Amino acid sequence: MKLQRMNRRALALGALAVSGALALTACGSDETGNPGEGSSNAAAPSNIKCDDASGQVLADGSSAQKNAVDAWVKQFSAACQVEINYKAGGSGAGVTAFTQGQVPWAGSDSALKPDEVAASKKICSGGQGIDLPMVGGPVAVGYNVPGVDKLVLDSATIAKIFDSKITKWNDPAIAALNPDAKLPDLKIQAFHRSDESGTTDNFTKYLIATAKKDFPYEGGKAWQAKGGQSAPQSSGVAAQVKQTPGAIGYFELSYAKDGIKTVAIDTGAAEPVEATVDNATKAIAEAKVVGTGKDLALELNYATKADGAYPMVLVTYEIVCDKGNKSETLPAVKAFLRYAASEDGQKILAENDYAPMPEEIITKVRTTVESLS
Repeated sequence: MKLQRMNRRALALGALAVSGALALTACGSDETGNPGEGSSNAAAPSNIKCDDASGQVLADGSSAQKNAVDAWVKQFSAACQVEINYKAGGSGAGVTAFTQGQVPWAGSDSALKPDEVAASKKICSGGQGIDLPMVGGPVAVGYNVPGVDKLVLDSATIAKIFDSKITKWNDPAIAALNPDAKLPDLKIQAFHRSDESGTTDNFTKYLIATAKKDFPYEGGKAWQAKGGQSAPQSSGVAAQVKQTPGAIGYFELSYAKDGIKTVAIDTGAAEPVEATVDNATKAIAEAKVVGTGKDLALELNYATKADGAYPMVLVTYEIVCDKGNKSETLPAVKAFLRYAASEDGQKILAENDYAPMPEEIITKVRTTVESLS
């Protein structure tokens, strides 16, 4: 009898231990957002602050930052019980979805325009949409020219190529910039974005700022130059460049994968500047905050000639209401943006071919995120 009682007691203690382990596994994290010991996400960052974040958050916008958002979501969702679904349908689609109240935050490679701010006031109760610069990086010009491993172009030549004024790879203007290259008598296939895109906006802003005579357009998210071929989103343009001999296109550096070569830009500096994260950060460091209130829109210096500064850069903004955010999504959105702006969140950018925001700018972003209501 004594042995039976001991066995029953052991079984009860074992059941209690299993129950406790299951409870820890189900919770996944403690009240501070740290993964519990029994969580399958125990390797998640322990310093992500989840607060009361829970549920699912839908977002849309810039495809330029998709690889960055994916990296953030992987870490954030492992620590917090939140599912982030970022559609990456392009900056234009993201801003529209935000101003129509379809998503609580959006990504855009261009700051909100006055009419978009006005529209946001209808869905931000007592507030308005603001721009939070979160992701930086070079807009790389990728090319596919057999036998040409290195290529230098300046803004005037790039402008003429994308406006169908230069149509062959052995054009004298290209040859003058690349005296050692064996340029083929091959037709240039220039690819641009088919959808409204902040990448297009920043790419054309660079051409307008530095080669207005050769690129006489107003610029904006929609492509305006003549000729060329189009593809949707940055991934689509990159795919076309990769598979088309003679192709050239523009997209974020993170899409220049699997052997896609990128152009070095002759800016007038001592040496042509390569499209790298560090070189992009040098250019972004010259930006000025021109937004008012809590809006942190930046003015970039596309015409920089500083040594090592890659001028064709973009900054992706996370667009959110400063006030009047929906109560059901505010905790999750705020927690996610807090992590994205954190030291760890910004560190992930460089690991994925993006440029972290300069310290002076990201410090202001962190303060603004904490004030969202």
